[in-house]
Amino acid sequence: MNQPILLSAIVFTPWLGAALLAFLRGASGSTSRSLALIFSLSTLAISLGILSGFDPSRTTPQFVEHYPWITALNVHYHLGLDGLSLVLVLLTGIITPVALVASWRDERSPRLFGALFLALQGAALGVFLALDFFHWFVFWELSLVPAFFLIKLWGGPGAARAAYQFVVYTIGGSAFMLLGFAAIFSATGKLDFISLAQEAADGTLARQLAASGGGWPYAVFVGVFLGLAVKVPLWPFHTWLPPAYSEAPTGTSMFLTGVMSKMGVYGFLRILWPLFPGQLHAAAPCLLALALGGVVLGAWAAMRQTDLKRMIAYSSVNHLSYCLLALFAVSYATGRPGVSSEAATAALSGTILQMFNHGLSAAALFYCVGILEARSGGRRGLGDFGGVRTAAPVFAGLCGIAMFSSLGLPGLNGFVGEFLIFRGVFGLNALAATIACLGLLATALFLLTFWQRVFHGPSAGGAVGLKDLSTMEIATLAPLIVLMFVLGVAPQLLTQLINPLVTAWAGHLVLP
Repeated sequence: MNQPILLSAIVFTPWLGAALLAFLRGASGSTSRSLALIFSLSTLAISLGILSGFDPSRTTPQFVEHYPWITALNVHYHLGLDGLSLVLVLLTGIITPVALVASWRDERSPRLFGALFLALQGAALGVFLALDFFHWFVFWELSLVPAFFLIKLWGGPGAARAAYQFVVYTIGGSAFMLLGFAAIFSATGKLDFISLAQEAADGTLARQLAASGGGWPYAVFVGVFLGLAVKVPLWPFHTWLPPAYSEAPTGTSMFLTGVMSKMGVYGFLRILWPLFPGQLHAAAPCLLALALGGVVLGAWAAMRQTDLKRMIAYSSVNHLSYCLLALFAVSYATGRPGVSSEAATAALSGTILQMFNHGLSAAALFYCVGILEARSGGRRGLGDFGGVRTAAPVFAGLCGIAMFSSLGLPGLNGFVGEFLIFRGVFGLNALAATIACLGLLATALFLLTFWQRVFHGPSAGGAVGLKDLSTMEIATLAPLIVLMFVLGVAPQLLTQLINPLVTAWAGHLVLP
């Protein structure tokens, strides 16, 4: 049964705001910023209303909207929400207004900036809620357009090159994914994720693809995999990320790392894993090696950076690789004797929590680096500061909380997801978990080096005369910092939304 159009309202209200800003050609900067902020808050408002009617015990999509659209192609307008989608919609609803407030003082074309940001928000929400590949792919590709212009027009000196590299990489990966789904449609006549997952579960999808050739299921799997791997990005498809994140303006960097990077991990969980369980299981040993490359090499690359934004960018590669490490470990262990479904449940729960928690901590760190850059006239090098704690104690305290959250300090939100991931991966593949610990060591080294060199010691460089946070800047960081503490102490606020879902996943795919 179709529900009231709450999910459509979540997706299209930001786009309505973008259209309104596009037509208000005479709007002042303050009016444009205020309108963008109000429309961005619609996601959080509607999703909190949905939360009150959400039933976590159901593992099937809720608040479903399902209507025929292009009958000749068997395309349906199909939206639905489960625990995974709800967590990411809430994350988008939190990060977007915070990122807009972080960009409040930017005087360059605020009306266009707000319109592009709302367009990007709506596209990301469409990816998290669409259940038919046709319009899911439309949302997926549309997210590139505003992101490209936000980086190119408001970014740093190398923004143009970074923006083009970002688009070329992502479109290249998407082309392979589109070809893969074209093959699926040719074999099955379907594009609906729910129907395709059901056919994949009983082997029908693999048999239909194999009718075109014995290796065809694996070729299609590789095509879809490449499109998602570039988006995350999975090592070694990550090379577009550091320049894009470091050249983007602060608010855009916050959204890219906080929300947009989660679109790729979401695609692995929503599409690749349910539709290609056998192929993912066969490829899991190689994919585990790639995930470990992101965990270990991403952290060690971050340790070698002197540009603070590039350091946080490489940290994102490291943290998101933990999510894929858990997923690939579960797929690797599928069907193997002696494997505990409890370990798989822990790994999958940790993956979803890590996505949410990394979004909070990474967005906060990018904002803190942006504050340093703005205060010091554009400097953001590791050696450009010293003694910031003395000059700006409130800023140092809040940045320190975000840093220790990213480090995984117990009591803060970052600990819970990483603990569950390692708890699960140790039970599924102890060798992979052991190697991944090298990434934890490198993460501690580069974050503590950042903390010691920038915030401690005598005031030096850009820290001399540095002003502490204004009331508005504190208010921008406060929601993220509060959530770091709340979810560190009470992670059940999120886990209760996803536990039945991940338990069902583990029960279907891992033998007890």
